[in-house]
Amino acid sequence: MRLIAENLGGERGGELLFSGLGFAVAAGEALLVTGPNGSGKSTLLRIIAGLLAQAEGRLWLDDAPAAFEGLSAATHYLGHLNAMKPILSVDENLRFWQSFNGTSQCSITEALERVSLGEIGHLPFGYLSTGQKRRVSIARLLISDRPVWLLDEPTAGLDKASETQFAGLMHHHLTSGGIIVAATHLPLGLEGSKELALGAAA
Repeated sequence: MRLIAENLGGERGGELLFSGLGFAVAAGEALLVTGPNGSGKSTLLRIIAGLLAQAEGRLWLDDAPAAFEGLSAATHYLGHLNAMKPILSVDENLRFWQSFNGTSQCSITEALERVSLGEIGHLPFGYLSTGQKRRVSIARLLISDRPVWLLDEPTAGLDKASETQFAGLMHHHLTSGGIIVAATHLPLGLEGSKELALGAAA
């Protein structure tokens, strides 16, 4: 399995942010997307996720598992927002996402335990601290099997212990044959990652 881009271009509000991008990320590899604010990091992730159309070029998942119809069906997207309903409980939010994205061998209870939140499933999501909310969103990656993780500043709001814990979860995803594309200003603890540097906005 490989995520491949050829001559990829992306725009926001009619302004071309990047063009001519080419990369290939194989199973077990991570690509860190770096660059200043406004250079198109988030736009690139949204294009890969199928949330935005590319302005030019081609993007596809080569040798994708047969269970996934197209690239967007094979991706998890973790953006700046946590994509949870504040009034619903943690368990209710995760049950919704599992029904939407598909199941995994990892149950909701197990996923919460893996982010050290095993006792809070009954609480309303809006009641949680900033770091707890981010960890619940990370648990969302674990409850549905999707091989491509798209992570936009994923450690925002996490303390050092949670960053280390998340690094372990990312390593496990990669060693299990997954792919990670992450936009970040900070090190993620993924040694040997490829890097794609985007330029300043026009």
